[in-house]
Amino acid sequence: MSTTTDRSTSSPSQEVELAIGGMTCASCAVRVEKKLGKLDGVTATVNYATEKAKVTYPEGTDPQQLVDQVEAAGYTATFPHPADDDAAATNEGQADDPTRSLRERFIISAVLSVPVIALAMVPVLQFTYWQWISLTLAAPVVVWGAWPFHRAAWTNLRHGAATMDTLISMGTLAAFAWSLYALLFGTAGMPGMTHPFELTVQSGSGDGNIYLEVAAGVTTFILAGRYFEARSKRRAGAALRALLELGAKDVAVLRDGREQRISTDQLAVGDHFVVRPGEKIPTDGVIEVGSSAVDASMLTGESIPVEVGQGDSVTGATVNAGGRLVVRATRVGSDTQLAQMAKLVEDAQTGKAAVQRLADRISSVFVPIVIALALGTLAFWLFSGAGAAAAFTAAVAVLIIACPCALGLATPTALLVGTGRGAQMGILIKGPEVLESTRRIDTVVLDKTGTVTSGQMSLIAVHAADGVDESEALWLAGAAEHASEHPLARAIARGAADRVGQLPAVEEFTNVEGLGVQAVVSGHAVLVGRPALLEQWSQPLPDDLAAAQTTAENQGHTAVVVAWDGRACAVLEVADAVKPTSAEAIAQLRTLGLQPVLLTGDNDTVARTVATEVGIDEVIAEVLPQDKVDVVTRLQREGRVVAMVGDGINDAAALAQADLGLAMGTGTDVAIEASDLTLVRGDLRAAVDAIRLARRTLGTIKGNLFWAFAYNVAALPLAAAGLLNPMIAGAAMGFSSVFVVANSLRLRRFRSTITDTPETRTSSASPQLVTTTGS
Repeated sequence: MSTTTDRSTSSPSQEVELAIGGMTCASCAVRVEKKLGKLDGVTATVNYATEKAKVTYPEGTDPQQLVDQVEAAGYTATFPHPADDDAAATNEGQADDPTRSLRERFIISAVLSVPVIALAMVPVLQFTYWQWISLTLAAPVVVWGAWPFHRAAWTNLRHGAATMDTLISMGTLAAFAWSLYALLFGTAGMPGMTHPFELTVQSGSGDGNIYLEVAAGVTTFILAGRYFEARSKRRAGAALRALLELGAKDVAVLRDGREQRISTDQLAVGDHFVVRPGEKIPTDGVIEVGSSAVDASMLTGESIPVEVGQGDSVTGATVNAGGRLVVRATRVGSDTQLAQMAKLVEDAQTGKAAVQRLADRISSVFVPIVIALALGTLAFWLFSGAGAAAAFTAAVAVLIIACPCALGLATPTALLVGTGRGAQMGILIKGPEVLESTRRIDTVVLDKTGTVTSGQMSLIAVHAADGVDESEALWLAGAAEHASEHPLARAIARGAADRVGQLPAVEEFTNVEGLGVQAVVSGHAVLVGRPALLEQWSQPLPDDLAAAQTTAENQGHTAVVVAWDGRACAVLEVADAVKPTSAEAIAQLRTLGLQPVLLTGDNDTVARTVATEVGIDEVIAEVLPQDKVDVVTRLQREGRVVAMVGDGINDAAALAQADLGLAMGTGTDVAIEASDLTLVRGDLRAAVDAIRLARRTLGTIKGNLFWAFAYNVAALPLAAAGLLNPMIAGAAMGFSSVFVVANSLRLRRFRSTITDTPETRTSSASPQLVTTTGS
């Protein structure tokens, strides 16, 4: 619980998080928000995916009032304890799957429903007393399988609301109840009763018709959709767990002059601990002894490792890429930057407006109309003197025909085909709520490192002095750098090996802290590093190499000088190279009506160089993770609907905050979990395909929903007129279902804009090396 100040009233307010239980759809979250908002000075944001509410209330308000208000709306509310969350995250692998109950309901209902539907729709299978077998099989489905819908419908009824659950419960119970009446008191239970395959329109008492296949089929189809939705929702908290698991699990702390391995959660502010090369820094601190290069790209987006020494600050979960460090802990636990990033992700997810499902929005209007029509039909036939049996037949028929079986197929089938086609193309769509955002977005914010660029340092150019063979320069420099662990050295060694092949062994290798390396290679005394290293050996750069160095640095690249046998001979240009396909992807995003924005933690010079190369006009550079969230929020306040494409931990909160988050599958698990769409390939053109496919899938779902209702709405006048034949109801269900499935299958013909060739794969894997020779 935290205390804040409301700027509008200048009165202090408090903030608390509630765990909400009993929500079955996105409209439930909206109802809880409205209910809490009725309290004076209270504002609430409810996230259906995480089942949490962030509530701000005036100081002096009893938090128990918030719980009572939620319970008055028909839901449960509790105050989660941080220890409970930690325990849940720790024991998640051992805990029961919360979707298990729903999965069991779906599987058992499906097994029982298939023979019921087959018997009703295929007359040749209708043996003597088949209707009683159907009743035996359908009863558990309608009563037990559909119990979550009945419970939610009752809760909604008590609070004057109507949702998809209301429609499902009413339709299935009406179909089952009338079937039971027809079997026990009508003629449907007689031996030899059959449903002939006739599409005739005729009036009748209805006591010879049963609708068990409607009751069981609708329940099973809706359960299928709910199960897949619940399974997707369960992953909502995985981003937070993955983020918190990034930190080191143990640490070598100095106690009484000796190293002692302890768990990181036992660290205290002021403790001194040791970090060796290649290890993660366990918590935020200040370097007391040693110097090194620290890879902080996951937090800052800075592609070049940062040189640090005594007195410099380091951040937990970053990687020590160089020498041994002794660090004094300054922040531990929930105060660290990593923990704050986790909080940013959680806040962004909670604050993200939940998209109410299309079926619920339609149901909120459709259900009251159907109920009114059924009551009107009952009253009309009663007062017309047709008799109670005919009146109830017509009224129940209205309720039955209003519960379309295809509604349960509309979203799941389109998602199944759309996500399946996406998976073939390397695009993973997390759920139906993702799709609405793709239609509305007008701005796409692109992270630089790992998204537009390759995400790792590469040797991109060699500038050789007059009379120097650039292959020899690469051969000697690559050999010397091969013995170093520095990320820049690895980039040079890798680039040299790719260009000249096998590198020779080195002798007398020495790492000069903060400056570079020196070694003897094939009898040559070689220096590789900063110009200051050469100055120590009185080997100045000639004018042509100095100019090459200046040009490289002006473009935001890193210039590494190479000298041997007492002479400066070459400048190697190292940078985070732009992916060959990024410029094409930016152009395609523009054709979709999207405005690209480059957002990065890297310095402004590097960012603008990359933006110019790929064709982006708007650049926002040198931002920290919390600033990325602020930038996305600012764009949203300006009225833009924002998509965010990123791959790093530093992008996770912004991905969650954006209206649509797209994570490169080549990036971190945290970014992937916080996103809405995952692009398995590292090719930015996949983002174009993802948006196109998501928009197409959304259009298919809308078409499915329209026809799912249209077929049945067209039959409502027949039902109200008392002319509904059971085969017409079955045919309406069958035709609408067939149409929905066929319409969804059209998504299999979706084609990618990416032409994958061996040349494309090769060029994507390694940047082109540019060589120049001084004159």
